[in-house]
Amino acid sequence: MNASPELVALLARAERVLDRLESLLPGPVEAPDWNAATAFRWRRRQGRAQLEPVTAPHRIRLSDLKDVDQQKQRIEQNTRQFLAGRHANNVLLTGARGTGKSSLVKAVLTAHAKQGLRLIEVDKTDLIDLPDIVELVRNRPERFILFCDDLSFEEGEAAYKALKSVLDGSVAAVADNVLIYATSNRRHLMPEYMDENLQARHVDGEVHPGEAVEEKISLSERFGLWLSFYPFSQDEYLHV
Repeated sequence: MNASPELVALLARAERVLDRLESLLPGPVEAPDWNAATAFRWRRRQGRAQLEPVTAPHRIRLSDLKDVDQQKQRIEQNTRQFLAGRHANNVLLTGARGTGKSSLVKAVLTAHAKQGLRLIEVDKTDLIDLPDIVELVRNRPERFILFCDDLSFEEGEAAYKALKSVLDGSVAAVADNVLIYATSNRRHLMPEYMDENLQARHVDGEVHPGEAVEEKISLSERFGLWLSFYPFSQDEYLHV
């Protein structure tokens, strides 16, 4: 039985519509030229995500950073363990602006790029893509730091849940060659309010935070290594 001209025209029109819709859908993420750079940025434009090489990264050296010796020693040890395939922790660096948090992460890359360390900078708004980034690098021989700079969240943000899921490993097993290094001005990554602290309970002489506070500190607790940075004194500032 032959189809009517009207049906043929309708099917042809539907096929054209589907072709247009397909062109709007994000395609699979293509791997970059891994030899083009040691640092990359995850970017999403017009619904399509890609890793962009950073061709001129900041070449900060560990020796350039002053008065943060303890923080340098601890993040260096953690990174060396990571490069050696031993147990290493996700790192949260917290403190005031201008105290060297971001510079320290960049200096670690400079120090260990020749040993296969790579850095991928991910904006907060793109944290929902973390599972895709992990899958993209999972089978690579390099070791990757996913770097989230100046991280903080407000109530109910999707990025908060995405990061928490990855740190928990509840979306998929985190690859052995991936760690997350994040910096923040907030110790617990989220705003804390006086009325939430008033919800604390006293049990047998111990203070137990309320549910709202427990939820807020739960994300920061998933970083195995916390590094605190403090404002410089006048002498330290002049030294820097």
